[in-house]
Amino acid sequence: MEAAFWNDKRPAGVPNDIDLGQYSSIIDVFEQSCRKYAERPAFTNMGVTITYGDLERYSAAFASYLQNHTDLKPGDRIAVQMPNVLQFPVVVFGAMRAGLVVVNTNPLYTAREMRHQFKDAGVKALVYMNLFGHLVQEVLPDTEIKYLFEARMGDMLPTFKGWLVNTVVKKVKKMVPEYQLPQAVSIKDSLKKSAGQSPKPVSKALDDVAVLQYTGGTTGVAKGAMLTHGNLVANMLQVYANMQQVDKDGKKIMSDDGEVVIAPLPLYHIFAFTVNCMCMMLAGHHNILITNPRDIPGFVKELKKWQFSSIVGLNTLFVALMEHPEFADIDFSKLKSTSSGGTALVKATAERWQSKTGCLIGEGYGLTETSPVVCSSPGDGLARLGSVGLPAPGTGLKVIDDDGNELPIGERGELCVKGPQVMKGYWQRPEATAEVLDAEGWLKTGDVAIIDEDGFVSIVDRKKDLIIVSGFNVYPNEIEDVVAAHPKVANAAAIGVPDEKSGEAVKLFVVPSSGELTIDELKAYCRENFTGYKVPKHYEIRESLPMTPVGKILRRELRDL
Repeated sequence: MEAAFWNDKRPAGVPNDIDLGQYSSIIDVFEQSCRKYAERPAFTNMGVTITYGDLERYSAAFASYLQNHTDLKPGDRIAVQMPNVLQFPVVVFGAMRAGLVVVNTNPLYTAREMRHQFKDAGVKALVYMNLFGHLVQEVLPDTEIKYLFEARMGDMLPTFKGWLVNTVVKKVKKMVPEYQLPQAVSIKDSLKKSAGQSPKPVSKALDDVAVLQYTGGTTGVAKGAMLTHGNLVANMLQVYANMQQVDKDGKKIMSDDGEVVIAPLPLYHIFAFTVNCMCMMLAGHHNILITNPRDIPGFVKELKKWQFSSIVGLNTLFVALMEHPEFADIDFSKLKSTSSGGTALVKATAERWQSKTGCLIGEGYGLTETSPVVCSSPGDGLARLGSVGLPAPGTGLKVIDDDGNELPIGERGELCVKGPQVMKGYWQRPEATAEVLDAEGWLKTGDVAIIDEDGFVSIVDRKKDLIIVSGFNVYPNEIEDVVAAHPKVANAAAIGVPDEKSGEAVKLFVVPSSGELTIDELKAYCRENFTGYKVPKHYEIRESLPMTPVGKILRRELRDL
């Protein structure tokens, strides 16, 4: 049976497919949009706004610096390790205009995680926020990194305010541990040195890799998903197409009039990277970057400044916002679109949000390997709670059984995706690529789904043991491998358990090799070796773990307990 594309099920205004031939690369999209919307605001952060024209000039300066003051060549990898600040889009588009491959890196990574990613990707240059300079100094000798570019929190602000912010961050809040990286070049200085210069044009085809986005895939070993210019341009166009749906009055859900979009999810995460850093260019929208969405009072204060059209978040974020006493003071009169992704949306949260804001929350579904959007909920009352919506234009879906046979509509099986947004493969890992991507271009997602007769998709289970904490993937293999390296640990197992705040939390089971092992020791070890969301919340020391006859840990039995 042929996989259905459900083109006839789309909401009014949404095309059945996309025209990938209208752009030659991300650089092409960027340059056209910056010319078209030069006077419009592109990004705002910490009270400073840059227009699309500013973004073009700043990124041109950074690209020119890379071309004229380094020996980096097109195809070399540059890691970008920053929170949501104005330097992020400047650096990313500058690097792409110089022909480099961007490696998005979580700024909260530990030294161990940074070292693996930088070595695996063969990173030659790194852009980092000075808050993490001490970790850069620690891992640098183990990498091929030759060029360092340093950002500071206040560097894009007016001179005095910028100096004040940088001083407070370093001297008062003491957020910058001591380090010595004398070879690092300030991003601010690089932009000043190359101001007004235009980069030498770089030819990029749609099949060329633009981004290495790291993910555990179906195992705990972090792998770089090779996302091409074509993958990202396709997903931009697919998301943009979904923004064209019209309401009952015949008006677009999101017009091309420069809507205000709130961007609290980190740009280094593939969802915000594609939607906020890339897709919004097509419509000339204005992104409000939230540097620290965990600071709910600060977040609410920022929201009160804007009449915004769209916000994207997670269940936990929506709950935290609604519980703030000043939430009722936010102006929701222009809000047209609220989207939830990364983790399951709780029905009570969705109903409460709608009652307070007048706006439905639409769920979506995607993977790092699909750039990431696969499905999204239609607006205007068509969304179905519990469903992740309809496939994006030009996207084929099917579900298969354990033997790879396609199943009829309405039956549950492993969800497979085919479309122009599906990755080229895993960086330098042909065997891992072959496990998930077949010769016809179908990607096995590892998620168990049901597709109904209207084309709506519901994710009902996970084929693998993936744990999702606040929208971030946590792979039990990685947790277990690192914990097993502790000298007092004989064996370890990690599972996900329900958590009211984060959707799921990590629970760690450990069999000690020494009776002296304590839970406090384990907690300290995990905090040192894992980014915050990966750190187990629950710990249990046991005499043994359930295993198969060949010694494989039975995580399902631990979950059943």
